[in-house]
Amino acid sequence: MKEVGNVLRILRETKKFMEEGNFHEIKDLSSQTIHSATISQDADNIIVAVLVYSLSKILEREHYRDMEGWSEFYDAMTKNLDLAIQALEKNDVEKTRVYLGKIRNSLNKISGDLGQYIKDIFRKAEINKAFKLYEHGLSSEQTAKLLGVSLWDMASYIGQSHIGDSKIAISMPVAKRVKIAEDIFG
Repeated sequence: MKEVGNVLRILRETKKFMEEGNFHEIKDLSSQTIHSATISQDADNIIVAVLVYSLSKILEREHYRDMEGWSEFYDAMTKNLDLAIQALEKNDVEKTRVYLGKIRNSLNKISGDLGQYIKDIFRKAEINKAFKLYEHGLSSEQTAKLLGVSLWDMASYIGQSHIGDSKIAISMPVAKRVKIAEDIFG
């Protein structure tokens, strides 16, 4: 874990925003982590970004709270988030990874629709965050490898997205790029 301080801040703020019911802020924390992950290419930052984003999406769906298995999932999530924060405060990165993994693994204990819905959220979050890394300039292959998603899933997501609308830095004005293209093909 290259940025222990940043990850600790993100986890603490996630916990605080969960308690306040401020799920939009949790999603913003995930975006901050992706920026750091792009620079450092640190898998731990990416895992935290996916986890935090997934939690924001899960928590904003209030009807999940009425479904069978919710209380078990929520208890496991909050307990392991607290333990991950405590471990990171002691600079125990390995235990932090274990506790974060337990949040994800708690999905396997949820039966029925809720388990499937939450698994889908995590899968979509992985691909969404992979795309964000791609937007920030990592190659699709690097991004897929860092997140553990297939290059096929990554390519499918990129193909469905509107990357032209995304916030990618343009290195040269459009008119100049058109002129170069005309010179090459003209």
